[in-house]
Amino acid sequence: MVADSLFSAVAKVAKVNVRNDDDLIDRLNHRYTTIFLVIFTVIVSTTQYVGSPIHCWCPAYFTSNHEEYTNKMCWISNTYYLPEATVAGQPGALKQHIGYYQWVPLILLMQAFLFYIPCLIWRLFSDRSGININNLVEAAETIQNALYPERRDKTIKYMIRHLDHYLDYQREYRGGCCVAAKHFFARHLCLICGNRYGNYLVSLYMMIKVCYFCNTLLQLFMLNGYLGTDYHLYGFEVIRDLIHGIDWSASRRFPRVTLCDFQIRQMGNVHRHTVQCVLPINLFNEKIYIFLWFWFVFSATATCLSFLRWVWVLGFRYTRIRYVRKHLKIMDKLNRDSDRDKKLTHKFTEMYLRQDGVFVLKLVAKNSTDLVVADIMAALWDNYKSKPMNVRQDADLDDAGSIA
Repeated sequence: MVADSLFSAVAKVAKVNVRNDDDLIDRLNHRYTTIFLVIFTVIVSTTQYVGSPIHCWCPAYFTSNHEEYTNKMCWISNTYYLPEATVAGQPGALKQHIGYYQWVPLILLMQAFLFYIPCLIWRLFSDRSGININNLVEAAETIQNALYPERRDKTIKYMIRHLDHYLDYQREYRGGCCVAAKHFFARHLCLICGNRYGNYLVSLYMMIKVCYFCNTLLQLFMLNGYLGTDYHLYGFEVIRDLIHGIDWSASRRFPRVTLCDFQIRQMGNVHRHTVQCVLPINLFNEKIYIFLWFWFVFSATATCLSFLRWVWVLGFRYTRIRYVRKHLKIMDKLNRDSDRDKKLTHKFTEMYLRQDGVFVLKLVAKNSTDLVVADIMAALWDNYKSKPMNVRQDADLDDAGSIA
């Protein structure tokens, strides 16, 4: 939350519209990871195009033009790495060609874009649901920071009106066994999803969570092919080297010293040269990819745990009802000994709020506080109880047979 506050403050100065219509783990993927990758792109690009990314040790008879040509030739062509104990040109010497460093800035930008794609999908399709989650989150922040009761009450009324309109819009006022069967599968098995079944936002959000997780794993394995190594094991190798006291300067993945073979045509003759080159750029690349490895592993783990937690909260009727009851009890809206309140809570959760309603309230809680959500929940509860009995019965018939 502190990081979100700092980012929001910077965004206000830069006049950038910051949306908080997801949870912290989602923002860790599409916001903070993207920021890191863009910063790394700037660092590497500056080193490549402003500084000198490569320095080759040329023979003494090379002129300055020869040296400049050698540096440029070895930069655009692939250099290769040999351990210091191996003699260049020795039969059987295995050359490990290194061809990735020229493309690091573009690869980092592509990675940043891939991390942002799920966020774009979420905002594109969630806006079509009929509810503006970002507006509700901003309204919840207004309630949380309101100094005057009048403004707080006015904002709560706005949120209740908005939520009630959305929940009514979702509902399908039709009867019949087919509709009841569809609602059963949508509610219990998530085989059918959509606004009419009250699980459109939940299904979309779970899919986005899976996209974030798969994207992180995909990028780990994509870097294997890009770096030509088992990058998914790279972090373990770094930890092992630290434990055994191995100097990072000897890294075979990001070597500082490489060899370069090139040819110069003079007077009809072709002269072959092998020079030793220093790649200062790999000093930055190594530290960047060490950080990214640990960050990707952390991001994938956090996303997986977040997904499981959301499934637990929204995927089971018991946890949804318990979540609603907890907030109603905070506001002293339930009589614990009343069977009527228990049954009405079931109906309120499963037939009025449904999965999407509970999800929206949970998301608002993630971006504000539980006390704010308790106020909103209590107002929704009062609004639900104040509805004419015939309207509430129509809503109940919409999901007939849902209460066991």
